Amino acid sequence: MEWLSAETVLGTLGIVATVTVMAYDRLRPGRRRIGYRVQMDTAIGSDTRPGRAGARLGLFGDDRELTDATLVLLRIENDGVKDIARADYEVPLCAVFTGRRVLGVAVTDPSPPGLMERLTPENGLRYEGGRVRVPNVPLNTGDHFKLLVLLTGGGLDGDVRLEGTVNEGRIRPNRQYRGPRALYLGLAAFLILITGVGTGMQLEGPPPPLECTTGELTVLGSTAFAPVVAEVGRAYEEDCEGAGITVAAEGSLGGIRRLDSLGRAAKDGAPPAVALSDGPAPDGYPRLRAHPVAVTVFAVVVNERTGVRDISTAELRRLYSGEVRNWREVGGADLPVSLVSRDSESGTRSAFQRRVLDGFEPGVSSGDCRRRDDPRARVLRCERGDTRQVLETVRRVPGAIGYAELRAATGTEGVTLLRLDGTAPDTGAIGPNRRQGAQGGRDSQDAGGKPYPYWEVEYAHTYTQPPADSLTSKFLDYLGGGTAQNILRAHGLLPCAAPANQALCHRG
Repeated sequence: MEWLSAETVLGTLGIVATVTVMAYDRLRPGRRRIGYRVQMDTAIGSDTRPGRAGARLGLFGDDRELTDATLVLLRIENDGVKDIARADYEVPLCAVFTGRRVLGVAVTDPSPPGLMERLTPENGLRYEGGRVRVPNVPLNTGDHFKLLVLLTGGGLDGDVRLEGTVNEGRIRPNRQYRGPRALYLGLAAFLILITGVGTGMQLEGPPPPLECTTGELTVLGSTAFAPVVAEVGRAYEEDCEGAGITVAAEGSLGGIRRLDSLGRAAKDGAPPAVALSDGPAPDGYPRLRAHPVAVTVFAVVVNERTGVRDISTAELRRLYSGEVRNWREVGGADLPVSLVSRDSESGTRSAFQRRVLDGFEPGVSSGDCRRRDDPRARVLRCERGDTRQVLETVRRVPGAIGYAELRAATGTEGVTLLRLDGTAPDTGAIGPNRRQGAQGGRDSQDAGGKPYPYWEVEYAHTYTQPPADSLTSKFLDYLGGGTAQNILRAHGLLPCAAPANQALCHRG
């Protein structure tokens, strides 16, 4: 048969041999693996001869003269075949530089870029002596980041290692292939080379993703979800030349209304627009089609001066009904309660009312969130237009309480994230199959803490079903692909395209 030629057989054998050898060390059932390697270890201020000054380094905000400084670039990656979640770290990662002392550390080259916002001092990136403590960050297969570490004392090429423990996995330095495996790889490469030469094969760069097309698309709706989708949009533009994605967040309900208006005005009934909403669209929009994208977790936040860190949903409802007006009534400081809420366009607010309050919030009674403008009102309540404004107001006003998307709220100075019924906000603490030991501690889980209630499914809405070859349809497909899923996970969301999350997405 014509297809069973020598060239075809050789090419197939070469590819199979290469894949087999390269996968040999990784395809072990039930194993997770974090690899690391030193990509640079160099002196930057070792000239101590008379009359010669040491290096003056501006990195890390350090402008001292350093006469014995070294700079190490350490790459850390998930080079196994299983994703690593935060709960998989039994002992946190720690980079150890034997005989040297750390002066500063910076994170570089994160992939995906969203890892950068998780690798911060606020999230636990710290150093002391010759050790750098690394936060427990989720790492999907192929994810990596680098630590650029400024050190003093000791010499070059000292012992550098990464310590820690991963559930059902290992941490090991990456090594080059040697011995018999190197020979096998060489033979495999040779087979592919001669096959390519014999058949005139041309090696080209990877083709663009199947989801690519050209055109312009506007993404409307949720302000809480907007930063994530903006990052996905930038990735799409990089992958797909000739496409433009514009994010115009205005609140979930505002986005739904605008999409419906655009659809009614469009001649073909399918405008190049998508509306994002925290939770499903309200009734009254029969031509909109909902596409679940991800599960996000929200947090109830308070000014740290309240002194409250844990509250029951029953107590929280009493705060919002006006039955509790001072924090001392729920074990906190002697401060009046100020409710800082989102406006009626907000899906974050709708999710809070539906999943936590089991009812509606009272009316607005204050403009500045400090003084009650209506003396007849039982509660002091103000509204703000977006997540950032809510967090800033809660931070400034003693006694303030509000709500926001978890990732935006985490690390906000002067703001405390409340546990609800003993459970901290975390993706591992929602739903009936919540993960043992989710963020917030094992104690609340072991003590029978309830599932965390304040979460929602993020939907992308289209006006009718868009044509399969349209940018609207292609972008929705891209949202379910590997690049977008990595970005969603890096922002602390659960992608609905992942099989493990589909039941939660469709139950929401």
